[in-house]
Amino acid sequence: MKKVLIIAYYWPPAGGPGVQRWLKFVKYLPDFEIEPIVYVPENATYPILDQELESEINKNITILKQPIKEPYKLASIFSKKSTTTISSGIIKAEKKQSFIEKLLLYIRGNFFIPDARVGWVKPSVDYLSNYIKSNAVDVIITTGPPHSMHLIGLELQKRFAVKWIADFRDPWTSIGYHKELKLTDKSAQKHKDLEKEVLTKADTILTTSSTTKNEFSEITTKPIHVITNGYDIETIEKPAMDQKFTISHIGSLLSKRNPRILWKALKEILKENEQFRADFQLQLIGKVSSEIIDTITEFRLDGYINVLGYVSHTEALKYQRSSQMLLLIEIDSYETIGIIPGKLFEYMAAERPILAIGPKESDVEQIIKDTNAGKYFNYDNLDEVKQYILDCYEKYQQKNLKVHGIGLQYFSRRKLTEKLASVIKNV
Repeated sequence: MKKVLIIAYYWPPAGGPGVQRWLKFVKYLPDFEIEPIVYVPENATYPILDQELESEINKNITILKQPIKEPYKLASIFSKKSTTTISSGIIKAEKKQSFIEKLLLYIRGNFFIPDARVGWVKPSVDYLSNYIKSNAVDVIITTGPPHSMHLIGLELQKRFAVKWIADFRDPWTSIGYHKELKLTDKSAQKHKDLEKEVLTKADTILTTSSTTKNEFSEITTKPIHVITNGYDIETIEKPAMDQKFTISHIGSLLSKRNPRILWKALKEILKENEQFRADFQLQLIGKVSSEIIDTITEFRLDGYINVLGYVSHTEALKYQRSSQMLLLIEIDSYETIGIIPGKLFEYMAAERPILAIGPKESDVEQIIKDTNAGKYFNYDNLDEVKQYILDCYEKYQQKNLKVHGIGLQYFSRRKLTEKLASVIKNV
């Protein structure tokens, strides 16, 4: 079997979408004659924990761990709440940021390049160098963000005759929050230089979207493969459908994921339709920005909202399958057209109609159209959003609200791992 060393930051007990991709790849790689060896931090400070995911770790694989010094622990001395919020990816609009929040963002952006885990690079390179000298490794895979993981791969490639695959779950310098880090010109250039070095030195690049592939093709001539995230065949008891007309969003709702057209459409329907008022519920599961809550209150939807906070992955799957509709929101920005949230594929597997709102000509829009999983709207499609909700509500009343997906099997975790295994064997 070909031995692959996977260098990652997110690993159980970490929760959230960052951990799912490689947890599932590692689960299925042995089926395709690939032996994964996983290297992760021993004592990472994860913003979200999900102990249940530890049960999914393949018991037969080798897992290497080394301590990491987390600067977020030190930063929490100044403001635990602000540190937790920023480390979760929730960044307030600049005019609403406190002095401490602005300072933390400036330090994060300019003193920790490419990210707050850069201090783990050198000790990891030293540890893994000793490991590789004593243990055969055919391929190294690094997955980011955090993109510091790629710097570990970059250095190991220099030291050893080993193939290196760099996996980008998100872009690097073009991701939406990058410009929120208050970077100096010198820091911004350093990010770009490191990004270019990784993209041109790695033997193969993986991305999760075609848009990111096209973006990286402007920087490197190395092979780039698109392997999206996906859904697993989860053996959980199918929950009963909600009696209410529940529209659920599962995952983080950042400050800029705030579609006023949706809140306005719901407000208008509630005003016009007495039965809808009795049936409707807006359910938010996961971390939600206070600015989102403020806007929902502004549109007088607070009486219909149910905020549950973070739940385990298993519980999230149950809520997806019991909700009448599933909500997917992306920031209305050119930088986000290539962002495909991992929950999209689990939404599709839940077979509930998706209401997605995001930027024009995004990868998400194409996938939803191709799979017939729901409807995708832009931030100026108020009337269309309203009509889609009403159409789904009418079917709900008739007990006939369902979708018929097309080609969903291509997004199963096992099928995607088969594609990954082919890339590994041919690198």
